Amino acid sequence: MTAEPLDLERAAGTSLADRAYSAIKDRLIMLDIRPGDPIDDDALAKDLGVGRTPVREALKRLEGDRLVVSYPRRGTFATGVDISDLAYISDIRVQLEPLAARRAAERTIRPTQAELEELAAHIEQLKVSEVDGTELMRWDLTVHRAIYRAAGNPHLEDVLIRYDNLATRIFCLFLERLPAVDEHVREHVELLRAIAAGDADYADDLAREHVLGFERAIRAVI
Repeated sequence: MTAEPLDLERAAGTSLADRAYSAIKDRLIMLDIRPGDPIDDDALAKDLGVGRTPVREALKRLEGDRLVVSYPRRGTFATGVDISDLAYISDIRVQLEPLAARRAAERTIRPTQAELEELAAHIEQLKVSEVDGTELMRWDLTVHRAIYRAAGNPHLEDVLIRYDNLATRIFCLFLERLPAVDEHVREHVELLRAIAAGDADYADDLAREHVLGFERAIRAVI
């Protein structure tokens, strides 16, 4: 396996609706579509090379993800970002991210160990001068998705993906004002290796501190 950052558009499923969902979600999380922006489904359909029906189906799913909101007679918009959301999201993640890290460490198997070790090595070797903030955030998403999969609980994975998407969106909103995004991403190296080594207690501690550190970093610049 060659480590690559998560590309939500490339990670799409086989159906046109899946492709549209992944592509639009990527734009919402990475703020190519800014909070509060109106969603033009005709323009999106043309840009993505799909019909309006797949785009509309995707937007319905994204509304369930709290990434878009629809208003009668007004249309669909990217959800706004209220800073109070940070506390609510962190309150959930600080409980569930350590649980996922612990479960992943407890059940890790050889193929998963190899994947996590490779991912840790790649992040450790990232050249910050050659990687922009958006790509760093894609690596951040990549690590979290790998840990959620390794935990082996699809229901936990679904919940964590949803809240990690929302947290990443907040992070991207303040990306240019954050002084040490690369350090935030590099924190994953130790976490990934703790999971691969089966050290559940240490993985739990590192995951918790990572979430708390994310909230502290955002609050320091707002």
